[in-house]
Amino acid sequence: MDDEQQIREIVQIYFDSLYESDVEKVHAAFHPNAKVTGYLPTGLAEMTVEDFAAFVGAQPSAKAAGEPVFLEIISLARAGETAVVQLRDDYIGSRFLDTLSFLKVDDRWVIYNKLFHVEGPAGGAS
Repeated sequence: MDDEQQIREIVQIYFDSLYESDVEKVHAAFHPNAKVTGYLPTGLAEMTVEDFAAFVGAQPSAKAAGEPVFLEIISLARAGETAVVQLRDDYIGSRFLDTLSFLKVDDRWVIYNKLFHVEGPAGGAS
């Protein structure tokens, strides 16, 4: 599997972690030192991977509820052992625009930082 395929696989694991409320998949996708940062309607949110995993695990599973899947990779750019992926996804009733930065560590791609922006309600026009 080439680097781009590996990065796309981690994006899918990341999305599945949200859709399934799966803490283990959060840890599989993120570097332990990663940060998750962005603006929610309540203001700036800054989380460690542990904080984010706990948040994801506390949400009801969208998969179990039969909610529709929405994941769109907008761009993927790789430079050496770094990469940036911008994507849209629906999560907890909102449409998010996520910017994920990746590092290749020990021959494995992981998300090192996530910046997010809430575009509007889930299923909305982007």
